[in-house]
Amino acid sequence: MATEDLTVDQLASRVGMTVRNVRAYAARGLLQPPRLVGRTGFYGPEHVARLTLVREMLAQGFTLAAVQKAVESESEAVSAGSLALHRAVMAPWLAEVPQESDLAELADRFPDTGVDIAALADQLARLGVIELLDEGRVRILEPALLDAGIRGVRLGLPAGPLIEAQRAVIELLEQAAEVYVGMFRDTVWQDHLDAGLPPERWTELQAIIEGLQPVATQAVLASFRSAMAVAVAAEVDLVWGRGDPPEPLS
Repeated sequence: MATEDLTVDQLASRVGMTVRNVRAYAARGLLQPPRLVGRTGFYGPEHVARLTLVREMLAQGFTLAAVQKAVESESEAVSAGSLALHRAVMAPWLAEVPQESDLAELADRFPDTGVDIAALADQLARLGVIELLDEGRVRILEPALLDAGIRGVRLGLPAGPLIEAQRAVIELLEQAAEVYVGMFRDTVWQDHLDAGLPPERWTELQAIIEGLQPVATQAVLASFRSAMAVAVAAEVDLVWGRGDPPEPLS
């Protein structure tokens, strides 16, 4: 018996899966057949590499059907390239690393604002900013967004209306995201699909994907700044139209 031979139990342990999952993936053709000695199957480094790839692709968001297609139609190196490409697509847009806290610590971040922290936590959870855990613990899913909200409340903005305004903004930004993704899908991505997604062009595609995030962010921020200037000017004109403008500060 070769020193690298593993039983199915040992293989499952090596790759961090259950035996049931290993057998299920083998049944779907995701795993090469083992080397049989009598009625016992033994697995080697190639099986460890394949299952590791499958596990990573699933963790990165590939569906099982997509993993199976990659494994069936491509070499191991190309499958690994597919994983790298998927990571490049998702990495610039992934959420921040969540932080764990509790309601008492959250309340401390709203000093002297009179905020009902329990009610606020419910609103933030519905917005997707935090996740409520057991025993008063919370998982902060969007730390930067929470920080922005805290700064707004400290300025004197009421928490409830601020959250509702953010909810409306999120809906608008989801539409903007769909516009950018649709543009990319119908141009660059479609060109690569028409070419058969050749591996030699993946570096080019990855560079475009990685550069899209700062380009889109800058464009959205610049457009938002301009739109805010117009909206504020219109509101100022409306307020001043009701009477004389205030005296300038000395």
